[in-house]
Amino acid sequence: MEEQLNLTMEWDKVFPQSDKVNHRKVTFHNRYGITLAADLYEPKDAKGQLPAIAVCGPFGAVKEQSSGLYAQTMAERGFLTIAFDPSYTGESGGTPRYMASPDMNTEDFMAAVDFLSVQDNVDPEKIGIIGICGWGGMALNAAALDPRIKVTVASTMYDMTRVNANGYFDSEDSEEARYEKRKALCAQRIVDYKNGSYALGGGVVDPLPEDAPFFVKDYYDYYKTRRGYHPRSLNSNGGWNVTGCQSFLNMPILQYSQEIRNAVLIIHGEKAHSCYFSKDAFAKLTGDNKELLIIPGAVHTDLYDRTDIIPFDKIEAFFEAHLN
Repeated sequence: MEEQLNLTMEWDKVFPQSDKVNHRKVTFHNRYGITLAADLYEPKDAKGQLPAIAVCGPFGAVKEQSSGLYAQTMAERGFLTIAFDPSYTGESGGTPRYMASPDMNTEDFMAAVDFLSVQDNVDPEKIGIIGICGWGGMALNAAALDPRIKVTVASTMYDMTRVNANGYFDSEDSEEARYEKRKALCAQRIVDYKNGSYALGGGVVDPLPEDAPFFVKDYYDYYKTRRGYHPRSLNSNGGWNVTGCQSFLNMPILQYSQEIRNAVLIIHGEKAHSCYFSKDAFAKLTGDNKELLIIPGAVHTDLYDRTDIIPFDKIEAFFEAHLN
C-alpha cells in the first residue's frame, strides 16, 4: 500500500505554468516501498498513446525546479512527462529525510518507468528519461540496468560516486584522502546515534564567501536567488544527511555504461565545471546511437533553466528519432 503524502496542489514552481499542457499531481511507489510524488504534464487535446519521459534532478533539487521545467517543455512538444522527487526528498516519502544512495536513486528512475508503462495513454515501447546534473549519472546507470528505457538524455551531468570518492576535479583521488573521509563519516555516525538525529551538511554555502570558486558562485546564483530558490530544495534551504551519501564512496555508478544499447544524448556547457564528467562518460559509450552535444559559452546552471540555451529542439529531435 502506498503511503499517504501531503501534496501541494497550488502551482509553486520556479517557472511559469504553460497554457499548452494539462498538469496534475501523481504518486507511484518503488521496490523499496517508498511512495514518490510527481508532477505529470500532458499535451492538451492529446489523443491515443503518447511517447513518455521521466525527468529528475539536479541532485538536491526538487521537481518544482529544473526537472519540472524540462518536463513541462517536453510536454508542450507532444510527450507525456513526469518530473518526480526522489526518495526521501521533496514531497516524496521515505524516512529519515535527506538520504541518497546509488541503488535507491537508480531504482527511483526504474519505478518511474514502471508507472509510465501501465498508463493507458502511454506507449510502453516509447519511454525515455532525462537526468539533470547529478541525476544525469543516475539516468545513465538506470539505462545500463533497464532496457525498457529507449532514450536517455543526461544534461550537464555529474557522476556523484566519482565526486564523492575523488573530490571535485579529482583533487582528492587517493587512498589516503578516501580513508580520511571514511573516518570522518563514521565518526559522525556515532555522534548522530548519540544525539538521536542526523546532522545535515552540504547544500549551497550561504552567505557566499568573497573568494568562492566560480562553480560555487554558479550554484549560489541559481539556488539562493529568485531564479531557482525553492524551500523544499535541499540546495536552496539546508543540506543532505551528512552520512546519507556514504555509500557513494564505494559504488561507481557507470560500471557498465558501455553496455547501454539504446540511445544516449549527453549535453554539457562549454564552460561548465562538470564537463569532464560528461566527456569521460561519453567516452565509455559504444554504438552509433550515442551523441555528445557541447553548448558554446554555457556554464553548468545555464542548463538548469535557461530556455534560450537548453537545446530543446535537439532533445525533441533525438527522442523522436530513437523512439520511432
